[in-house]
Amino acid sequence: MAVAKTSIKPLPKSGQKDTAFSWEGTDKSGKKVQGELLAASETVARSNLRRQGIALQKLRKKSAINRRGKKISGKDIAMFTRQLSTMMKSGVPLLQSFDIVIKGHANPTVQALLLSIKTDIEGGNSLSQAFGKHPLYFDNLYINLIHAGEQAGILDQVLERIASYQEKTIAIKGKIKSALFYPISIIIVAFVITAIIMLFVVPAFKQLFTSFGANLPTPTLIMMDISDFFVHYWWLIFGSLGGGIWFFFYTWKRSRPMQEVMDRLMLKLPIFGPVLEKAAIARWTRTLSTMFAAGVPLVEALNSVAGASGNIIFYDATQKIRNEVTTGISLTIAMQNVGIFPNMVQQMVSIGEESGSLDSMLSKVADFYEAEVDDAVAALSSLMEPIIMVVLGGLIGSMVVAMYLPIFKMGSVVG
Repeated sequence: MAVAKTSIKPLPKSGQKDTAFSWEGTDKSGKKVQGELLAASETVARSNLRRQGIALQKLRKKSAINRRGKKISGKDIAMFTRQLSTMMKSGVPLLQSFDIVIKGHANPTVQALLLSIKTDIEGGNSLSQAFGKHPLYFDNLYINLIHAGEQAGILDQVLERIASYQEKTIAIKGKIKSALFYPISIIIVAFVITAIIMLFVVPAFKQLFTSFGANLPTPTLIMMDISDFFVHYWWLIFGSLGGGIWFFFYTWKRSRPMQEVMDRLMLKLPIFGPVLEKAAIARWTRTLSTMFAAGVPLVEALNSVAGASGNIIFYDATQKIRNEVTTGISLTIAMQNVGIFPNMVQQMVSIGEESGSLDSMLSKVADFYEAEVDDAVAALSSLMEPIIMVVLGGLIGSMVVAMYLPIFKMGSVVG
């Protein structure tokens, strides 16, 4: 006998946290059916199924999947969006597309999230409303694009654009992180090696040199004094360093003045600044292109674009651009007035406005700057290696030389 997949509308929520259930049974015609639903309890689930005319045979609780699942990442959301887009473009109904993705995803936490969204849609909510109930995973940009796609009847195309946008954004973030990871990891390793030398190696040499009874070179004395400070106040050093780093990042996330200072400083860094600026421009233009192509009005699109660059300087500039565009000023003039976009970007936007192909021109600008970031990251990787090796070698070498200078004088002391 064929088994049909069906979905059951949930009862109105009572404020209690819902649990996922899978079920099997037969419908009014005697056809075997199965599916999944969210309900506050097993009793509510059974009642809901009876209301729909289902003769229940099996009911299994699935709430434990959330505890075993992994954290939902941006890649998970991008992959789901791409899968949903592909199936809808192939003519698969929306709810059936959700069923396929839920069954095929390896992360149980993603399965639970998608099941919750699917249940909301079955309850009469639109796709954008269902996504809007999960702001931790779907931001305003995502929801606004989905809403625009629903209104225009081009949801499959919008989902494809969102998937491409997310994939490109994740890729450019990954490149920036890879460019910063190497020097940061080397700095951490250098600090750990220095601490080990100061806490364990130098004191052993100090005990040896003290038995010589000779005057020690100045570099050696300085190194011993530093080692004594490490030995006596290691708790203060590590505590202050750890607390300082925590306080720095805590303040950076929550203090707007701190964000402004740091974002301006990062854009002016001699090596990493140009890369971060190109990445911000790439994300800004890619976001605006995606929203404009989806049919979102320019003023409304700029609201979502403001935070897309990941830099508060571009956020403030976008708000100024939006205010000027609202008064009737062209996008090109408004971008010129804020003074942070390169001339090439302004020219491409101007051509796009004049030709009516703004989304296409913005997409080309994004492609150009994404390629620039790729090249810059590759150049940084080759440039940073010798610089870091020189700095690390100089640091460790100076400590080694300082500790071995007295050994070079050992012959004169013995004589």
